[in-house]
Amino acid sequence: MPLMAALSIAALLALWFSHRYAWWRAPVSWHRPRILMYHMVQPHRAGAKFNGLRVTPERFEAQVRWLREQGFSFYTVSELWAQWDRLPERAVAITFDDGYADNLHYALPILARYDAKATIYVVVDRHDRDWSTYKKAHHNSGELAREAKLSDDEVRHLVASGRIEIGSHTLTHCNLRSTPDDAKRHELLASREQLEALTGMPVRSFAYPFGIYSTADVQLAREAGYETAVTTVEGIDALMPRPEPLDLQRVKVSGKDNQLAFVMKMRGGRRGWRK
Repeated sequence: MPLMAALSIAALLALWFSHRYAWWRAPVSWHRPRILMYHMVQPHRAGAKFNGLRVTPERFEAQVRWLREQGFSFYTVSELWAQWDRLPERAVAITFDDGYADNLHYALPILARYDAKATIYVVVDRHDRDWSTYKKAHHNSGELAREAKLSDDEVRHLVASGRIEIGSHTLTHCNLRSTPDDAKRHELLASREQLEALTGMPVRSFAYPFGIYSTADVQLAREAGYETAVTTVEGIDALMPRPEPLDLQRVKVSGKDNQLAFVMKMRGGRRGWRK
């Protein structure tokens, strides 16, 4: 290959790498706590629409191991907020949305292996429900409806492990944008009350379904008794001034992320130039 052609290819690869991983971006201070967003920990499925929600057990373990090796301290979301003013450098809260059975069968053993914790946001009416269609009607594959969800006994088992905080993700994973206010209040309040009755523990954290919410929904979450709520807004909140606790950002971890992408997301909140 001629030298100029080789140099051109090398330059293009360098540009691609810089765009994909944004290695040049200044890192966010490690004094600012990270909240990570997951959904499932399980092998990918051939041809599945939602493999981006599936982080394989091998990758999840590599990620948790890296956090431990890098000196991160693990918290639930409620613990993180309660200690916000006095957190050590490199504080992290792992979160899972929806309430999939693999959170118990795959994720919990890995968390235990590295002495880590997590918060799981559970949909109360989660069985045989494909909530993907509540956001986009054409997402009607039924894939999420067929996905195994945590049973009530399994939710209690998670709580008994001492490593898991249960938060609410509404009764039905409703789309708050298209839900009347009275129904929203019921979704927020009844889900908290039912999860507290199920677990025997206070439920003080909430996750907005699909990350769809408004300023009014933040107030409704506060009125329903939640102390913290997480969004799907990608980023890392400042330590000071203190952020709105019912509007916390998260670092999205995709099943398509390799280890370098994960490290870059931990470093800056996003992987690359735009993601």
